Amino acid sequence: MQGLFITFEGPEGAGKTTIIQKLASDLEKLGVKVLLTREPGGIQISEKIRHVILDPNNTEMDARTEALLYAAARRQHLVEKVVPALNEGTIVLCDRFIDSSLAYQGYARGLGIEEVFSINQFAIQTLMPDKTLYFDIEPELGFERIGNNEGREVNRLDLENLDFHYKVREGYHILLEKFPERMITIDASKQMEQVYTQTKEIVEKLIGRLHL
Repeated sequence: MQGLFITFEGPEGAGKTTIIQKLASDLEKLGVKVLLTREPGGIQISEKIRHVILDPNNTEMDARTEALLYAAARRQHLVEKVVPALNEGTIVLCDRFIDSSLAYQGYARGLGIEEVFSINQFAIQTLMPDKTLYFDIEPELGFERIGNNEGREVNRLDLENLDFHYKVREGYHILLEKFPERMITIDASKQMEQVYTQTKEIVEKLIGRLHL
């Protein structure tokens, strides 16, 4: 593969989606071949699975069912959109990937990080991100931001209690220790412009290395 696969992770309200959209736009203006996509979703089949997973009415969904649906959406997204783009030399910026499943279902839901990783290995085979930017934020501040963002969709995960979201953050911190060479932490509690500047600098360096 000639492209670069960069994923963006973080708890609810970290602001990563806004950052990624601006980043993709600015990189395109510089002539960089960029694909901006998201999980779950990105293509028709995976977007339909996303609707099932995040529908606030589906409160009875079992944790294992949830993990399997994420993995299924991930597989289809990869083979239909991400892998072809990487093979064409595209810089793929993906809003969430496998680490979300490990933090949310593996740790916060209590299914086990290794167990959920094994499910996803079947889905992704050997494809892991080249680099993952983790946007770290306290759950209270994240939800304060969500409350101030009228345009944001309210999904089933937003309805979980604060303890759940603290566990999600703990799960991400475990992953940071597990994958220190792949994951980079960004303090998302700072002003948006500061967060964006740091993010853009990191990604531009990664793109620069790709073309050395």
